[in-house]
Amino acid sequence: MANEFIAEPVASRTGFHVMAKPSGPACNLHCDYCFYLEKEALFEPKKQRRMSPEVLDAYVRNTIQSSPAEGPVTFTWQGGEPTLLGLAFYKQALALQRHYGAGRTIQNTFQTNGTLIDDEWAAFFAENQFLIGLSLDGPAHIHDRYRRYRSGAPSHHLVMAALERLQRHGVAYNIMACVDRHSSQHPAEIYRFFKSLGVRFIQFIPIVERLAGTAYAEEGFSLQGPGVKGEASVAPFAVEPLAWGQFLTTIFEEWRRFDVGSVYVMNFEWSLAAYMGEPGVVCVHQENCGRAVITEHNGDVFSCDHFVYPEYKLGNLTSDSIAQMVDSARQQAFGRAKSETLPAQCRSCKYLGGCWGGCPKHRFLTTVDGEPGLNYLCGGYWHYLKHISPFLKLIAGLIREGRQPAEIMAMDILVAGR
Repeated sequence: MANEFIAEPVASRTGFHVMAKPSGPACNLHCDYCFYLEKEALFEPKKQRRMSPEVLDAYVRNTIQSSPAEGPVTFTWQGGEPTLLGLAFYKQALALQRHYGAGRTIQNTFQTNGTLIDDEWAAFFAENQFLIGLSLDGPAHIHDRYRRYRSGAPSHHLVMAALERLQRHGVAYNIMACVDRHSSQHPAEIYRFFKSLGVRFIQFIPIVERLAGTAYAEEGFSLQGPGVKGEASVAPFAVEPLAWGQFLTTIFEEWRRFDVGSVYVMNFEWSLAAYMGEPGVVCVHQENCGRAVITEHNGDVFSCDHFVYPEYKLGNLTSDSIAQMVDSARQQAFGRAKSETLPAQCRSCKYLGGCWGGCPKHRFLTTVDGEPGLNYLCGGYWHYLKHISPFLKLIAGLIREGRQPAEIMAMDILVAGR
């Protein structure tokens, strides 16, 4: 079956990406669908989760020394909730970046729930050109369904206040919206809500979790770890496969009619890049992974943000080179397994190059032939990629002709089979 996308693998890269969790799994919110809060089970109980000055120094120095000489060095701060460490921590991080960077271009990205961002934080982000990812799932009745404090108090009003401050201070930001079983039923409302706020950059993330099987439950986890082994049922808040595809296609239809060139939905950008055979597609939809690792507050480095379990620990950045850990035979095998374990049903799929089997964490179903390793969201990806492929072809044609993608909005489009 002919592949709709350019399915040749993107050329290998020498770079890597390290996501730092300086507060570990500590967070001031207690979101029902969060897979990271329970990683407390990996660490000593009742001990403060905070990256020490020594680990911070090692993280900055090691990242810069391990990075390719060409191009910028990017630091990604996430959690838990990274603002819990306070501004002084990040001011020290910037000082270390200047010290070890020796004139190199340094970039900082920062993912936050926004509840602690005041004008001082916003001014700091603006002055130091941080790119902020703000977690906001939509209007209050959607956002506050799962994103609450442990007491049950809502958080939406605080996130909205943070957004206003980021905008007022001219901070570069994007919105990261999680899509769960409930919110997936409100695609147009959510998208229009973001547009009404003046948001121009949006990323939608599907929530897929399974309840822990026996082995993981015995280790203190309520959610199942990655892989296809072990009994587990899908969590009640997880988005359903077809609903995920319909959510994206509904938004895509409004975007391609009215917002091309003015609103950037990262999911659509990734699909277009894959269609045109360009690099830069998110790891979820690349042939292989393994170049994006994470470091915990204590310096431990793991294969992936979704694989923070003892069996996936690569080392510790206070004693091990990040580059050597990323390039190790063990991590290379981890990355290749994404394609090597791809079932035959996926290999023969006409949309292979737009999906590549999705995130390995979600590949826990079996195919129609009984082969393991099918992505839980397969039906949704199929629905979405089938719908958008004709339009991606038109947009790609405009780009290759040196024209603006926004011209598609003025076209009277009749796609065969619709």
